[in-house]
Amino acid sequence: MSHEKEQKKTELVGFLGVGLDNEDGHQRLTRTQHFFLVGGSAETHERMQDTAIRFNEALDDRGKRLSDATTDEVIEMLRKAIET
Repeated sequence: MSHEKEQKKTELVGFLGVGLDNEDGHQRLTRTQHFFLVGGSAETHERMQDTAIRFNEALDDRGKRLSDATTDEVIEMLRKAIET
């Protein structure tokens, strides 16, 4: 069996967002279909949530599931979601 056949296809199953700027002691946790967001200040956590929402909308607009999108598509959608 060739080396190429032995390699398994890499599959992106989701994202982990970690906010490290929490100083108020509040524990923030958000879980969506594709994101698991932990920590951060109220502002940081809200930005992570907004990014997750925009990413999911972009995926829906393309009519794809995360597992169907190419790595390049995922990177493009995530970059746009962060920049918006």
